[in-house]
Amino acid sequence: MGLKLSGGRRLLSPPGDTARPTASRVRLAVMNCLAPELVGARWLDLCSGSGVMACEALQRGAGAVVAIERDRRIAAICRANLEAVQAGLPAQRRSEATVAVHCVPAERWLQQSDEEAFDLIYADPPYDAGLYRPLADAILTSDLLAPGGTLVLECGTGRVPAVPAGWHCRQERRYGSTTLLLLGMESDQA
Repeated sequence: MGLKLSGGRRLLSPPGDTARPTASRVRLAVMNCLAPELVGARWLDLCSGSGVMACEALQRGAGAVVAIERDRRIAAICRANLEAVQAGLPAQRRSEATVAVHCVPAERWLQQSDEEAFDLIYADPPYDAGLYRPLADAILTSDLLAPGGTLVLECGTGRVPAVPAGWHCRQERRYGSTTLLLLGMESDQA
């Protein structure tokens, strides 16, 4: 079964069960929810797998997309998918939109990155890897989320993590076996 973006573009899919692509209805819900913030935004995709979420963001107007995937083979698929989506953008957008893929564990990248802050960060680690709190903590200490930005955690509905310290839950949305937590930094609450 191949991956398809909401616009119909086919994407490469990682072999076997090494990655768990986000279901199409969840992708659509996320993109619709974040639509007001997406155009021109800087999007960071942690534990990106095939890059399908980053591709959706790019297709829907994100100005810069950075994907982080630790597995070299899957990162190559992610890069190919993002480059294909970028190549299919209208000429003006294609020349303005930037895409980068880094093959490194997300926690390490967050600790070492000197990237400009992101407006939207999407984290979809393996559900049982225990990475939600470490990733959220690293994002807080790295200043990689712009003021007013959103951190989206994708998790299994039966394993929703507690909201990490330093964050507040803006929304929790359930889509069958997938739950999304949309978080903001506590320092943004006024």
